[in-house]
Amino acid sequence: MNTKLYCNSLTEYSRYKTRVVTIGDVPLGGDNPIRIQSMTTTDTMNTLATVEQSIRMIDAGCEYVRITAPSLKEAQNLKNIKDELRKRGYTAPLIADIHFTPNAAELAARLVEKVRVNPGNYADKKKFETIEYSDYEYEAEMERIRERFTPLVKICKEYGTAMRIGTNHGSLSDRILGRYGDTPLGMVESALEFLRICEDSKYYNIVLSMKASNTQVMVQAYRLLILKMQELGMNYPLHLGVTEAGDGEDGRIKSAVGIGALLEDGIGDTIRVSLTEDPEFEIPVAKALVRRVESLKLESAKLADSQKSKNLSNPKLDKLKLNYNPYEYKRRETDEIANFGGHNVPRVIADYSQRDGIEAASLFSVGYQYSVPTDKWTITEQACDYVYVGDNVTRFEIPGTLGLIYNRRVWESLSNQSECYPLFTFEDFNKIKVRSDKLNFVTVTIDDILQLYHNIYSKKDIPFEEILNHEYKRCKLVLIFETSKEHGMAEQRRMFMELQKRKINVPVIIKRNYKKMKDEDFQLYAAADMGALLLDGFADGVMLSYQRPQNKGCDQRLINSTSFGLLQATRMRISKTEYISCPSCGRTLFDLQETTAKIRERTDHLKGVKIGIMGCIVNGPGEMADADYGYVGTGPGKITLYQGKQVVERNIDEDKAVDSLISLIKKGGDWVDA
Repeated sequence: MNTKLYCNSLTEYSRYKTRVVTIGDVPLGGDNPIRIQSMTTTDTMNTLATVEQSIRMIDAGCEYVRITAPSLKEAQNLKNIKDELRKRGYTAPLIADIHFTPNAAELAARLVEKVRVNPGNYADKKKFETIEYSDYEYEAEMERIRERFTPLVKICKEYGTAMRIGTNHGSLSDRILGRYGDTPLGMVESALEFLRICEDSKYYNIVLSMKASNTQVMVQAYRLLILKMQELGMNYPLHLGVTEAGDGEDGRIKSAVGIGALLEDGIGDTIRVSLTEDPEFEIPVAKALVRRVESLKLESAKLADSQKSKNLSNPKLDKLKLNYNPYEYKRRETDEIANFGGHNVPRVIADYSQRDGIEAASLFSVGYQYSVPTDKWTITEQACDYVYVGDNVTRFEIPGTLGLIYNRRVWESLSNQSECYPLFTFEDFNKIKVRSDKLNFVTVTIDDILQLYHNIYSKKDIPFEEILNHEYKRCKLVLIFETSKEHGMAEQRRMFMELQKRKINVPVIIKRNYKKMKDEDFQLYAAADMGALLLDGFADGVMLSYQRPQNKGCDQRLINSTSFGLLQATRMRISKTEYISCPSCGRTLFDLQETTAKIRERTDHLKGVKIGIMGCIVNGPGEMADADYGYVGTGPGKITLYQGKQVVERNIDEDKAVDSLISLIKKGGDWVDA
């Protein structure tokens, strides 16, 4: 296991320092703010439409505008777009998005402030062929790529144009796949090959990205890239994004999980949220994630000032050895207690403790629907596993699959404790001997853990690890990690690492409370905070709550869907269909938003099935990466269907394509009736 760190600190916010890259008059990296960007969805040949959409994006807060240039004619028209924007007083730098066309890139580099190239598509081979290259053959391919790529590098250097070398998980070349496999390391090596060619020409005005639809792969690739750069003495700025995130709530949660996990570790210099929506709707999401980072930075600065004034040192976890592998996913090993830990999926706990009474109808928001005429419960795919009722006592018969968690004193008074479990503070748990013989929950803070190391609660002077290791199994104990810190993710990560260090395998639920927050901010912040921990396999359950401004309560349905959404986005618990849908651009050959809505309407009951919906062949079979089925635009009004990465049916008329997709899913054995 590599114990080197990919960030400055695991326990406090600290921005990872990169070199400054010049992009027009909006520099990137170094001490510059985290920049926000997006991409137009209009036809690049439609100058007026592209200009108008760019203006809407800029007015919404977009600092860089990316425009596709799939061929030479679109690259030529970038000048008209730029001239019209400048004429209207808009100076935001423009970025040309290039995939297969070196001549378009070379022209665009003379016209706009930055070009983006994808190593897997630019002068490389992508035919989904399994080829084992000898060292000689591999180097011969690299020499061919060098000859094709170097002219663009020289033009960028001459014109002062920046470049993003943007690796996408789904478009790794056959050469990279043959040597490194379909892995985060392959993504990193793909970018480094092109980066070395740039450096050989002494060209350094470069930004790097490692984008994937799979958030685990995406985060691991960025971490590995930083590790590799450190080894090579490089510090290029990073563009963050989860590609093909989809739309609506799912797209926002997925983007916040991947981008937020890196931002909270101080990683990232510019971000793009890729939603299957108009680009101006991506900007508020990106701005919210950046605001989150600013609040973490402020908290870190206040803590440092406080400790300095008190002449205290800040105890850092970095003094501990890195005792988990952040470069590949592995779930933390825990013992099974009831249906927590072990091989169980992470559990979802709804927090109803602040309610004044609970009725059967109260559970509708968390996946349980009661029918009075039939006296039966209907349980949905996103039904929570437990409800924390606090001091409320339920007066109705609960569903058999649901557990209730009471505050300890109320639990003790219950006449019927079936499917009811107590919640203790850690101090109470060590004092009170009346416990459930099935399952006990104990809230723990970082202070509890640190104090217990000094045996404050242990009258027999027994070390903390012995208390837990010898008693949690016998007491059927599950911990709930609580934090009041703004940067609670780092504090909870520290708590997990303390358990790892002492080889304590007790199951853990991560709990977060958000106060006076808008619905959309709650969803994004929770996804970022918890996503970072879940991507490292650190939790056996999640528990969320929040309060709207002016004490206007909360939306329990939103909390529940967010909990399941972030577990799905981190691939720790699959509870619904996953849509890998590109955000549209000028290359798109059909209405992505309308088509995605049609497909979702007919397939959103297919739990665990992954469906890729791609507007063009650039974002086709490769970008779908691990989708089970694919719907790809291959010509005006024409769709090609894939099963995995294999073409099943080509050039279907668009008006028949959704029906054909349903037929393919049925033939593949993944269809169930709604």
